Amino acid sequence: MSFPAPLTGVVPPLCTPLTAEGEVDTASMRSLVEHLVGAGVDGLFLLGSSGETAYLSDAQRRTALEAAVAAADGRVPVLAGVIDMTTARVIDQARMAKEAGADALVATAPFYTLTHPAEIANHFRRIRAAVDLPLFAYDIPVSVHSKLSRDTVLALAEDGTLAGLKDSSGDDASLRRLMVQLRERGLLERFAVLTGAEMVVDCALLAGAHGVVPGLGNVDPAGYVELYRLCRDGKWAEAAAAQDRLAALFSITDFGDADGSMSRSASALGAFKAALHLRGVIACPATAAPQLPLSDEAVKGIRGLLEKAGLL
Repeated sequence: MSFPAPLTGVVPPLCTPLTAEGEVDTASMRSLVEHLVGAGVDGLFLLGSSGETAYLSDAQRRTALEAAVAAADGRVPVLAGVIDMTTARVIDQARMAKEAGADALVATAPFYTLTHPAEIANHFRRIRAAVDLPLFAYDIPVSVHSKLSRDTVLALAEDGTLAGLKDSSGDDASLRRLMVQLRERGLLERFAVLTGAEMVVDCALLAGAHGVVPGLGNVDPAGYVELYRLCRDGKWAEAAAAQDRLAALFSITDFGDADGSMSRSASALGAFKAALHLRGVIACPATAAPQLPLSDEAVKGIRGLLEKAGLL
C-alpha cells in the first residue's frame, strides 16, 4: 500500500501470540490483527519490544510478520521491527521483512558494542540504501544503551534517510526540543514523530507529535483510538480523562513483579497477553522463554482491572 508521509494516529506494537510449546500462533495473530484493525487503528508495528522480538528466532519473526501482513490485507500499513546488534544483521532482517510484505522498517541503533553518533548515522543510512522501504528510528536507550542524539535525528530527517522516529526514550524534555527543531526546519510535514510513552499521549500530541505506539493498545485499542481523536479535535479536557483511564488500566503490568519474582519486562508482556487471553483475542497467554509466567493471583488481579475498565 502507499505509505503515508507523515504516518499519524495509533500504531500498536503487536504482541506475538505463542502456543504453550513456544511456537508462533498464526491463528491468534490473525485474531489480534482483526481486534486492532476493527477498533480503528492506523497501522501495525510488528516485532518490537511488545512483540518479544529479542526472544524470537529468525524463523519465528518471519512467521509472525507474514501472518500479520496477510491478516492486515492492505487495510493499514505494517511496520516491521528489524532489530539486531549490527548493521549487517539488521540489513538481513530488513530484506526478510520486505520479502514478507512489510510496508516500512523500524530499527534501533546498533547495540552490544558502543557506537559513536557518526557511526549510528552511518548505520541508518546503510539500512535505507540496502532496502527501499521507509525507515523509522527506534529510540529505546533502556535496551540499546545509547540515546539517539537530536543532531543525528535531525540530520537523518533532513537528508531523507528516516521517515520518522518512535521515541521510547522517556526523555520528554529532549523530545520536546526535537519537536521544536523539526518544526523550525519544516520537517514535521514529512517526518513522523510517534511517542511510545503510552501514559502521557495527550501531552505528546499537544506538543505536536503525530501519533502513539502503545503496548497497552493491544488490550484496549479503542481506548487509544478515542484518545487520539479527542486530541486531534482539540478536546483536551476530555482527552485528559481518557488518558487517566488508560493510565489506571496500565496497572495490569504491575501484578507480575509485585513481589520481585520476575523481570519488569516479563510482568508487562505477560499482562498484555493475559489480558488478550481473558478478552478472547488470543488462545494462549504464554510468553517466550526464558521469561517466567504470571501467577494465578496476578491473572486474577488483571481480570479485576479489566472488569473495572469495562473490557470484560
